[in-house]
Amino acid sequence: MNTMADFFKNNVTHGERHLIHSCPELMECVRQVGFLPLLESGIRGYSAESLMAEECRFTQFDDGSWEWPLWEWKGSVVREGGCTYGKFFAGKAGFISLEWWPDFCNWRRSKTAAPEEGTIDDIILTTLREQGSMITRELRAACGFVGKNMRSKFDAYVSRLQMASYIVTEDFVYPVDKHGREYGFGWSLLTTPERVLGKEACQCSRTPEESYQRMMDHLSQLLPFASEKQITKLIK
Repeated sequence: MNTMADFFKNNVTHGERHLIHSCPELMECVRQVGFLPLLESGIRGYSAESLMAEECRFTQFDDGSWEWPLWEWKGSVVREGGCTYGKFFAGKAGFISLEWWPDFCNWRRSKTAAPEEGTIDDIILTTLREQGSMITRELRAACGFVGKNMRSKFDAYVSRLQMASYIVTEDFVYPVDKHGREYGFGWSLLTTPERVLGKEACQCSRTPEESYQRMMDHLSQLLPFASEKQITKLIK
């Protein structure tokens, strides 16, 4: 069987898109790869979207409706695939397997210390810890970010906390129409990794620098066609 590095190489050099045909295959891909951006990552061919088989890619119909298996599967992958999901890669969303989460968390938290008491970041985290999990708009209201232009300001704080590994997406919540059918792109249900994974999963016996080097070595092997600068941008 080809390695994941082979699949990525073929996807880039030959334009092949035949790796992932189902949700279980996506889960297995995340498990093997360890780090997988959902959409375009800055490294050609390195994303879940790029690895989708043609029949699993985004399709829009004449009536305006659409079908996108990858978007539909991501909730199942987060719930059942043994991974975390959030805006981890240069502010863009993606998956990290449980095998690699301790190193990622170790490195990112060394770069961004836990928020000081009373700061906006602390208020957001404290609210999440008290409530367990909340969709973004509910969390925003609970933290007092209401009124004009507050949404973008609040989202910037949440994105920063995700990049620092203090917040993850637990699941996705969808509105329901009058027929009881879910629709739209859904809302992220946010929580802390300690709540969904446990405190031990957010601890690592290595130094932050050792964790960083371990991730760099892994991704350099996985993506031999990517430059060091490209890989560094993903995990710095």
